[in-house]
Amino acid sequence: MMKKISAIAVFFAGSMLNTVHAEEKPDDGSPKGKAIITLFTNAHSGFGRDNDDRGFELDRAYLGYQYDLPKGVQLKAVVDFGQSDHIDDYHRIGYIKNAQVAWRHGGLTLSGGLISTTQFKLQEDFWGRRYVMKSFQDEYDFGSSADLAVSAAYKFNDYVSADVILANGEGYKKLQVKDGLQYGAGVTFYPFSGLVMRFYGSYNEDAERIGRGITNLAAFVGYRHRLFSVGAEGNYQFNTEFVTDHDLGGVSVYVNVPVRNYVALFGRWDCLASKGDWNDPNDGMTGVVGADFRLGKYVRLSPNFRLRNQSGGNSYYAYLNLSCSF
Repeated sequence: MMKKISAIAVFFAGSMLNTVHAEEKPDDGSPKGKAIITLFTNAHSGFGRDNDDRGFELDRAYLGYQYDLPKGVQLKAVVDFGQSDHIDDYHRIGYIKNAQVAWRHGGLTLSGGLISTTQFKLQEDFWGRRYVMKSFQDEYDFGSSADLAVSAAYKFNDYVSADVILANGEGYKKLQVKDGLQYGAGVTFYPFSGLVMRFYGSYNEDAERIGRGITNLAAFVGYRHRLFSVGAEGNYQFNTEFVTDHDLGGVSVYVNVPVRNYVALFGRWDCLASKGDWNDPNDGMTGVVGADFRLGKYVRLSPNFRLRNQSGGNSYYAYLNLSCSF
């Protein structure tokens, strides 16, 4: 497996390096491509009772290519190297994260294939620090960031846009295991400059008919100013993992304050709770505070401190996160 992954990585890297000069050509309307190379890594250490939890991690590695064709057509393929949830060692597993085609015309965008989902994309972009910590719904498994799906989005004007998606519902790591589908729709408002509001809902069918389908509801509001930005989201999931009355809910609030062109301070607070405390070991609050340094065009570095308050007590961690994106 590791030899195959290495071969794929070498192939992608070679292909990307061969396109660097082409990417620097001026935009003359002809087809053009862009390499996608992203690495997330960290060093961390726990304190007190978690003092033994320390070390280095390669959180994620993305290798891919995006090709823009005339008439608004775009092709994109990305491979994601991460750790499987079902493997108890530290070997990296390669997944196809995106293999999609999109078409844009005016305010309309159509996408199909293994695409990025719309469930929490706006929240993730507003949070802006995926390399430090995933956005709330992704962090606590309310949904997947990519799936086999078709989607349509339309921007009516500068104030309102809407989107719908029909997906496999099992994420990009399980491309088709069960026969159920997931239906989702969202609407986004931009009342005035700097303010954004979004409401989203989805329903994931229970293909095995042993419980009930999963319903996700989410609301988000964010405001950007030249001196700061702040975002808040509320999320609720009915029948988690298709188990009746196993509901999850939570909120996330995040703040960003630029200090210099290359330095920003940030903070985030999450609260996760389950109906009837069925998820008690994982319920609780998480706080993150830190700084974000931009070291040139492609590298970001974040020293940050984290507090987790759960039923087992408090946990304290110091992290140093690194992102390299080309």
